[in-house]
Amino acid sequence: MQGRGDVVHDSIFRDDSVAGKLRDLAVSGQLAMPYPGSGGTLERWRQLARLSFEDTVVGRLAEAHADADAILAEIGSRAVGPGEIWGVWAAEPPTPVLRARMESGEWLLDGRKPWCSGATICTHALVTARTGERRRLFAVDLDHPGVRPVPDSWHAVGMRESDSGAVDFTGVPAEPVGLPGEYLTRAGFWHGAIGVAACWYGSACAIAGALHERAGAGAVDDHAFAHLGAVTATLHAARVCLENAAHGIDQDPDDGCGTARLRARTVRAVVEDAATTAIDRVGRALGAGPLCADAAHARRVADLTVYLRQSHAERDLAELGRDRAEGEFRWQLRR
Repeated sequence: MQGRGDVVHDSIFRDDSVAGKLRDLAVSGQLAMPYPGSGGTLERWRQLARLSFEDTVVGRLAEAHADADAILAEIGSRAVGPGEIWGVWAAEPPTPVLRARMESGEWLLDGRKPWCSGATICTHALVTARTGERRRLFAVDLDHPGVRPVPDSWHAVGMRESDSGAVDFTGVPAEPVGLPGEYLTRAGFWHGAIGVAACWYGSACAIAGALHERAGAGAVDDHAFAHLGAVTATLHAARVCLENAAHGIDQDPDDGCGTARLRARTVRAVVEDAATTAIDRVGRALGAGPLCADAAHARRVADLTVYLRQSHAERDLAELGRDRAEGEFRWQLRR
């Protein structure tokens, strides 16, 4: 999916900050990607992997924007406008709770929403809120004065520039997107979940590039070559898994076969394992040197380490196991 010749170079950006890069991408139209199931799913993931290869945080925020664009195209009544940058703020911890209320024929949002990536960068967001005991998705213009990012609510070292703190809403107008619960029951929810894995893959390839560069120069020992071999194999498996999943989605975009959830959970597990392996083995092969002396590499390792925790580890594996147990056991190579 990814090669060094495919990366997005900093020279295209007028502003080297994450916010500046995203604005440049939005204005140039490079945040517009094929929708999942449109026949261009693999190209969508290539673009996300390419951005994440260059900058993990930019890739992560671009993925959210692309996901919002696809959601609005599928169940929304509006489209992403030129130059807009969208987030998807759908974390639902037990507390705090963001609530939606109807007043004078208009939906308004009140409360605090945690884990809002791009809180001061995005121009708009798709936000989940509670209507009674149900969850519903809303589109929000973040320029409203009732939207207030909470200072000092994001303390991570990794993904520090993702600006993922909490946001307070006070009487903020919101437009419903789809019916209550529809955001989660779409096949597109599971197709979109794999976009995150494409970002993990791109960032992991960039981390592996540090070891490849040293090995290509003959500046490593046999143990490091073994680590490079292991990283090569596991990233190859992740790439093939992503490519096969893209073809499967394009062949069955509405999930008539009922495999979208199993596919998404499987792909995410495979890519997460590959990315974790890359971080671990590159670190073991090269030691502390690049983590201490190479700022870009150190940042990328820290960013991807945090980003991978968007997976819920064993909880996600347990759900995958339950899904697998419900179906027929298959082991054969397909024709």
